[in-house]
Amino acid sequence: MSDDSPSARSTPDDDRRLRIDLAAAYRIVAMLGWDDLLATHISVRLPGAQHSFLINPLGLLFEEITASSLVEVDLAGKVLEHREVAINPAGFTIHSAVHAARPEARCIFHLHTTAGVAVSSQTRGLLPLNQTAMLLNGRLAYHDFEGIALDPGERERLMRDLGASNAMILRNHGTLAVGSSVADAFQTMYFLERACAIQVAALAGDAEVSIPAKAVQDVVARQVASFGDMADRLLWPAMLRRLDRHDRSYRD
Repeated sequence: MSDDSPSARSTPDDDRRLRIDLAAAYRIVAMLGWDDLLATHISVRLPGAQHSFLINPLGLLFEEITASSLVEVDLAGKVLEHREVAINPAGFTIHSAVHAARPEARCIFHLHTTAGVAVSSQTRGLLPLNQTAMLLNGRLAYHDFEGIALDPGERERLMRDLGASNAMILRNHGTLAVGSSVADAFQTMYFLERACAIQVAALAGDAEVSIPAKAVQDVVARQVASFGDMADRLLWPAMLRRLDRHDRSYRD
């Protein structure tokens, strides 16, 4: 197993594996209908003292992303590759903030789905209406909207609000999830997005919704700890098999 610490030296095999996983994440987001034209981003930090990370080039749809098209940038936004390529400055602001402050958070997902943005626009935020939402109890943070994320000064406030959480609702904007791997971050984002979609559906009817007692919510929050490495060991390989059956070109 490779050392994922920031000080570990990156090898070509490490870089290749991370590029494939990240390209797969972009394709899976597109496959699930979570993409938003050219907007939103997923990034992964490369091992090494330079704290560089991979992110999508500006101008490609998520369904077009491949391992080789991903762009390596440093925390100052400098492209570390010998090619003419641009990145989205708003994506850099958000992702560089998390990668700089949370070195254990190797992968970051940021989305603008209909359900995620809808819940981010609701005053009460995500409600514990179902067991999927309750999996995030005590793990979900909120960040108030400040406009399109182009101001580098927002990074400090973003990280203050995220704290040690691995999931965040960006008010009036969208969702964010971080994890120790692409698989881990994807699993957290899946829980968050599915919980938002269920909430939108539940609140769309006229019936009064039922919220379980706090004691029951706490049981579910504790149970999530038993998941262990399920995301890396079972969920991500299954998602890669699904993607491979659909289109293997993300590996190029």
